[in-house]
Amino acid sequence: MSYRLADLIALLDLEPIEKNIFRGQSYDIGTPQVFGGQVLGQALAAASRTVDGRTVHSLHAYFLKRGDVQAPIIYEVDRARDGGTFSNRRVVAIQHGEQIFNMAASFQVAESGLEHQVAMPQVPQPDSLKDLETLAREFSGELPARMQRFLRWERPFFVRPVDPQQFLFRDSLAPVKQLWMKTADGIPPDSFLHQALLAYMSDYELIGTATLPHGLHATRDGLQLASLDHAMWFHRPVRVDEWLLFALDSPAAAGGRGLARGSVFTADGKLVATLAQEGLIRVRPAAERQ
Repeated sequence: MSYRLADLIALLDLEPIEKNIFRGQSYDIGTPQVFGGQVLGQALAAASRTVDGRTVHSLHAYFLKRGDVQAPIIYEVDRARDGGTFSNRRVVAIQHGEQIFNMAASFQVAESGLEHQVAMPQVPQPDSLKDLETLAREFSGELPARMQRFLRWERPFFVRPVDPQQFLFRDSLAPVKQLWMKTADGIPPDSFLHQALLAYMSDYELIGTATLPHGLHATRDGLQLASLDHAMWFHRPVRVDEWLLFALDSPAAAGGRGLARGSVFTADGKLVATLAQEGLIRVRPAAERQ
């Protein structure tokens, strides 16, 4: 197993320090704050540790403050309700005595029912596409150093964009993005772990979709991007060590905020999750981008 993936799985294995209270660590991915997907995945891991025989079907979260990479994060879980079929949990993440994040999550006993879904977009399969690290090497002469570092950073998962120019160039494009992702290696078939890792991955490129019509990229153009809130609905069991298509779009940006949505499909077209996120998007003056 790659060391990055092993480190990420270790981050999701929270330390219990009291009933309903857990401690998580962080690692630096090159951003000035804790990656939002890490906090989301750890919060879901904390909530899942207090539920038996049920899996998460939805979560709704708010990012309140930047996380400090150098300090542990404390997760307090409120067992709000355990009904006959559903369980609800509220999670608060705390650093330096202050809330940095809170989340509500709902869990359900597995049951059958009506089924339908939207169709998966017609896109090339991942085996025919190049990953971000390969693209960064091929276009290294055309990309700023900061952007090259971002694209070539060793991730715990593979990323293969359907349209590479959305990651590389300044063109103004439709606010639609499609990329394939999966973990760098196989992982145990534990549904909780796969759901927590999907939560981590879901924060990766979502809000960046809202910058496409403006020809901007955070690492190239000095944007201030920050997740404000995040929602997920888990429709079917998921394996994140198999290729997943993230079909993303942004219906609106206004007031210094952008909204993005996503549908996550298996390679054979099953819709396994739906995502939504609103984020802060601020364009810094050119003098502050140096």
